[in-house]
Amino acid sequence: MKKILITGSKGFLGQHLVERLKDHYELITPSSAELNMMDVIDLHNHLSRSKPDIIIHLAAVCGGIGANQKSPADFFVKNSLMSLNVLSMSHHHKINKLITLGSVCSYPKFTEVPFKEENIWNGYPEETNAPYGIAKKSLLVGCQAYNEQYGSNFLHLIPVNMYGEYDNFDPDSSHVIPALFKKLIEAKENNSPSVEVWGDGSASREFLYAGDCAKAIHLALEKYNSPDPINIGTGKEILIKDLVHVMSEVVGFEGEIVFDSSKPNGQPRRCLDTSKAEKEFDFKAETSLKEGLEKTYNWYINS
Repeated sequence: MKKILITGSKGFLGQHLVERLKDHYELITPSSAELNMMDVIDLHNHLSRSKPDIIIHLAAVCGGIGANQKSPADFFVKNSLMSLNVLSMSHHHKINKLITLGSVCSYPKFTEVPFKEENIWNGYPEETNAPYGIAKKSLLVGCQAYNEQYGSNFLHLIPVNMYGEYDNFDPDSSHVIPALFKKLIEAKENNSPSVEVWGDGSASREFLYAGDCAKAIHLALEKYNSPDPINIGTGKEILIKDLVHVMSEVVGFEGEIVFDSSKPNGQPRRCLDTSKAEKEFDFKAETSLKEGLEKTYNWYINS
């Protein structure tokens, strides 16, 4: 049974991935206290002891628009450090396969929809999360550089916005779905007449259930061995204003939705072309948005 080190295994996506892979591989799942990915010596020593065959690098510093605006340097430097360390140590320790995760934030602000992998270099990312997006884009460059120079098997998957059980519901750092759920649930509990939402609701997003992303990683692990990046998503977008109404139905909140147009929308549209993932390793998202939202909501209120 092959040994896989999963960085970020205690995080949101990591818990979904561990659940999916635990019966197929010997998993190494250190916490951030047990393995500091920003310390190359710590990573080197851990790999010397654990001797994995494969690394799946999920560890990242990430968050919503507010968190990105508050700490752009942290998002850039910490993610860049982790990227450099995992690339250099995967090469040094002769890891058979490295799977890295990028971000839809790496795409240019104005990208033809749906986003195709070859469009990633056609402009600068949306300003509110550009430092994070560029740090993740450098990880793609690093994978391709090691593959070209050393014949490494380093992969780069680009997932769209994710949600699901185990997500971060901290209002200071969460992404759009958990942030909205928290607002709607609190408004319902407090009998509030309205909920305020950042932006004017006109931006569109594509959302991927984290369990489906775990499935994509599993398929790429077994079937994909190419330096070319691959989008991971559903290929379906929804306006934020429509998303809020769907989520209101799930929560049972019947008050007014007030959009604060003084707050940023972020990137105008996000929707991925996911045909390459289906062609290369038969990935297709299975979970509908409504089903995934209900799973997320039920987990949160029962946790």
